[in-house]
Amino acid sequence: MKLVRYGNPGKEKPGLIDDNGQLRDLSALVKDIGPEQLGDAALAKLRKQKVDKLPLVKGKPRFGSPVANVGKFIAIGLNYADHAAESGLPIPKEPVVFMKATSCIQGPNDPVMLPKNSVKSDWEVELGVVIGARARYVSQKDALNFVAGYCTINDVSEREFQIERGGTWDKGKGCDTFGPIGPWLVTRDEVPNPQKLSMWLDLNGKRMQTGSTRTMIFSIAKIVSYLSQFMTLLPGDVITTGTPPGVGLGMKPPLYLKKGDVMTLGIEGLGDQRQEVIPFKL
Repeated sequence: MKLVRYGNPGKEKPGLIDDNGQLRDLSALVKDIGPEQLGDAALAKLRKQKVDKLPLVKGKPRFGSPVANVGKFIAIGLNYADHAAESGLPIPKEPVVFMKATSCIQGPNDPVMLPKNSVKSDWEVELGVVIGARARYVSQKDALNFVAGYCTINDVSEREFQIERGGTWDKGKGCDTFGPIGPWLVTRDEVPNPQKLSMWLDLNGKRMQTGSTRTMIFSIAKIVSYLSQFMTLLPGDVITTGTPPGVGLGMKPPLYLKKGDVMTLGIEGLGDQRQEVIPFKL
């Protein structure tokens, strides 16, 4: 299933995309697409519904993040060897873990706002993983059973805040609007191998990133298992799993986002995003 949340910010309704690409309303069946709806039993119940009997949604409403009430927004850094190289950093021996603030989460096509005093805001197309069941000390062999599904994420990053301001990376990763998620949450049964997904990002129509999850250093199963050794993963937690090369930081000279830029990006089978860059405003 391709699950979505649609409507104005803060008033999104649950829906799904049918086999013809049409939006269907799920609000008569579930209150939202959040932690309570992401377990295997809840998803199986939704799968039994006759999709063609669900109400069609007219027009082209805004899509919000396909997951509501995200508890943790966890990120993995330097998970592609060629991205580590362009960043001038060694290939990590263990996953690099940091957090993105849940307050940065937004819809896939909402504008990205440059933070106040930003000079080095950057783009990163990434595969997102949504947890569907409580995971604590799970094995790599069993890890994918705890995944509800997958989505496209743009891990927008302010490099000066991240690298040059001391401390951890988090301060350059959680600025408002820096977490576009979606358009869809694709349930794991439709993604039999998350390590074979192509991904791309364009800036103003020019291809910047072209990659595949097959070149990840640490697989999705490894990441879920690894994180579960350090924290309990709960339904609705989102993990963004690293980016392939082609970010602005790695260019010579570096290239960063400015007002009016347009990012478009996508992952095979998981849908596309589009964000216009706007200046800071309160």
